[in-house]
Amino acid sequence: MASVGDTETRLKQESPVLAEPFQAAPVALISAAHLTHDTYTAFLPPLLPEFIDKLGLLNVQAGSLAVFLQLPSLLQPLIGQLSARWDLRYFAILGPAVTAIAMSLLGVAPNYAWLALLLVIAGSSSAAFHAVVPVLAGRFSGQYLGRGMSFWMVGGELGRVLGPLVVVSAVALWGLQGTPWLMLAGLVASALLWWQLRGVPVHATQAEPASSSWRDALRDMFPVLGPLIGLIMARSFMGAALTTYLPIFLRDEGAALWLAGASLSILEVAGVAGALLGGSLSDRLGRKQVLLMSFVVTPLLMFVFLKAPGWGRFPLLLALGFTSIAVTPVLMAFVQESFPEMRTLANGVYMALSFVIRAVVILAVGALGDVLGLRLTFTMCAGIALLGVPFILWLPVRRL
Repeated sequence: MASVGDTETRLKQESPVLAEPFQAAPVALISAAHLTHDTYTAFLPPLLPEFIDKLGLLNVQAGSLAVFLQLPSLLQPLIGQLSARWDLRYFAILGPAVTAIAMSLLGVAPNYAWLALLLVIAGSSSAAFHAVVPVLAGRFSGQYLGRGMSFWMVGGELGRVLGPLVVVSAVALWGLQGTPWLMLAGLVASALLWWQLRGVPVHATQAEPASSSWRDALRDMFPVLGPLIGLIMARSFMGAALTTYLPIFLRDEGAALWLAGASLSILEVAGVAGALLGGSLSDRLGRKQVLLMSFVVTPLLMFVFLKAPGWGRFPLLLALGFTSIAVTPVLMAFVQESFPEMRTLANGVYMALSFVIRAVVILAVGALGDVLGLRLTFTMCAGIALLGVPFILWLPVRRL
């Protein structure tokens, strides 16, 4: 892939300013890798009702499985820092294969401990992949960073559309014992990625801070990361409800497994459009304006969704997917452009915070669901999401 290599060489020779054109071919390749990887990580939520039946788990125990998938994200700041000095190309190349193997073996795991181990392996692969590859996409996006993050997110959202459909179809055809066959696509994807990216090293172009200056770097980040933590926390309650417990909620309401699993795909289909448009709109309208629209409209849609009867909920899932997921590329673009001199570290810190906060919130939502019921818990999650609005107003003006 000569064009990608040529672009990488030029980027190494120039200063990291947002003046480069948008490089569609390499950004599309990175998005495709994201699609393949996240297809596998999307296997877990639709399988949770099956694990509950098979192993006799409580909702909070089932939800805690998602925490094992998220826990390795604590390593993302370290991985982001190492990418400033080492060629971590193989984290991108091997990510789909390692994640595919671990997630495809979930169906034959004999007990909770094996499920946890496989999810930690998949989570470690995912943490490395997500720490390194978004920054590479950002470097190829030039002055259109929001658009680049939208492309990145579209790949992930398409993967999360396909993941539930693929795994519930596999379980319907072969049972849980047949899921190991699904790893083949991930192995093929990594082989293709190696062929395409073998000459493109993944290093940071910025002058990243040395290990001894991490404390200073984090202090410089705090004016952004402070309100960003509040935003992530407020948003995580809605995210946990919609992307982890939605299949369980619908099963409790009488839906079949395939319909409960398909609900995630409906959500993510709309998320593809939201991810594609959200970042691009923020390039034109401003990051804060798009964030405000999402944090106000999404909770209101959630309240309507909970009141809607039966099949009437599914059009609302489309609206929820669009508005809730549109915010993700906007936040990623805001973080990277706020710290152009240390993007990999900033991205790693942001991703680690996102995953860790989300993991804690998933447990909290599961515990509340066991005590109060998922319907009331979902209502509370929507109310908490509205608390994110003041944190948007506290975000500092971005530095260019």
